[in-house]
Amino acid sequence: MQMPAPDARTLGRKPAIVARLREVLPADAVIDDPVELRAYECDALAAYRCPPLAAILPRSTAEVAAALKVCHAEGVKVVPRGAGTSLAGGAMPSEDSVILGIARMTRVLEVDYADRIIRVEAGRTNLSVTGAIESDGFFYAPDPSSQLACAIAGNIAMNSGGAHCLKYGVTTNNLLGVTLVTMAGEVLEIGGAHLDAPGLDLLGVICGSEGQLGVVTEATLRILAKPEGARPVLIGFDSSEVAGACVADIIRAGVLPVAIEFMDRPCIRATEDFAHAGYPDCEALLIIEVEGSPAEIDEQLGLIRTIAERHSPVEFRESRSEEESKRIWLGRKSAFGAMGQINDYMCLDGTIPVSALPQVLRRIGELSAEYGLEVANVFHAGDGNMHPLILYHANTPGQLELCEKLGAEILTLCVEVGGCLTGEHGVGIEKRDLMTVQFTPADLEAQMRVKDVFDPAWLLNPAKVFPLAASAGRRGN
Repeated sequence: MQMPAPDARTLGRKPAIVARLREVLPADAVIDDPVELRAYECDALAAYRCPPLAAILPRSTAEVAAALKVCHAEGVKVVPRGAGTSLAGGAMPSEDSVILGIARMTRVLEVDYADRIIRVEAGRTNLSVTGAIESDGFFYAPDPSSQLACAIAGNIAMNSGGAHCLKYGVTTNNLLGVTLVTMAGEVLEIGGAHLDAPGLDLLGVICGSEGQLGVVTEATLRILAKPEGARPVLIGFDSSEVAGACVADIIRAGVLPVAIEFMDRPCIRATEDFAHAGYPDCEALLIIEVEGSPAEIDEQLGLIRTIAERHSPVEFRESRSEEESKRIWLGRKSAFGAMGQINDYMCLDGTIPVSALPQVLRRIGELSAEYGLEVANVFHAGDGNMHPLILYHANTPGQLELCEKLGAEILTLCVEVGGCLTGEHGVGIEKRDLMTVQFTPADLEAQMRVKDVFDPAWLLNPAKVFPLAASAGRRGN
């Protein structure tokens, strides 16, 4: 993974830049000590690390605007950071950049149950949004696996999804408005507490823009009333391809569960050792959850059972209590942590048509054998959002590079079958050089022109998303 050479002028002016930042921010909001900066040298794509020039932790939109004005005047690159859970290197700094973290901006600003909205500062964690309203019978639908830690700002940057996105959609389907601070320090209000805004859909441009266009400091989110009830089932199969075919048949039949999650044998075994959820020892399993009234749930699960039985499942386990439901979900929610205990891994994020699941799972198995690297699959099967985990040994020379080559082949496969490079993790640096697999030079030029409008000097997260050769003339270095 290549990064541009740092700007020597910026590096040489570090004391002056830090001094100017301290003029507009509280003393504890500016970090420049090399030891303390190690906490910001990477995000969850921990294979690559680089300490930033400095890190700043503002507490308000006004402080974000003031700091960005300083960095804009000084020509200093800025890397926005939510909670640092990005798996694509979206918050990885460069040596000549300032990390702008919004982790201290966590307030709930407004709750309106009549209009079903909540307005929060964007440093608030995903799970704590629901935590603020669940006692009143409401919830916020997008639920990434990292929801305990990830920030709403990062969810917006990467258009995050989660297990329940099959029914409720990803972040863009649940985002109504943002407060955005541009690189020049201008504060913009985009969208608001209503279903649609007049004029161009700038909110759709902001969501998924990976910190390239501005810093989101506040968000207005759609909240929903809790369903009357929900019930998961666990279905085991003796083949990953058969499990994939079952998913395709469920979707084809018009059944809309709230979630369909997939795990294969390597992941099942790891999560059992880690979480002891009581999963069957099989080649693949599906966790399918439906919701509604008891009668609706029974009807949906009856249809799902009928479809599943055509594929000869080795187990069909329907939850009969809240405790059983928690145990069915326990392993899936623990999967990434469990895999991290047994191996270094790289988590991919390609998305494919659901009908292509059997074909893609078979080919991933073939590629795994060809490269000699085990691949564990755990993903949101209902909307085809693949999360292959490529296992490798980070301390073995050449293994990371081999892992990346295998990852590139898998993501290219996703595009070839009609899918795309990313569903919810973003492009960052991980998929930056694969953008030419999905987009023509004209496509990339159109996307970069949008960034030109919001950030003409290309100071916000400039070495991400676009291949370095394509963006070289705009970045300056």
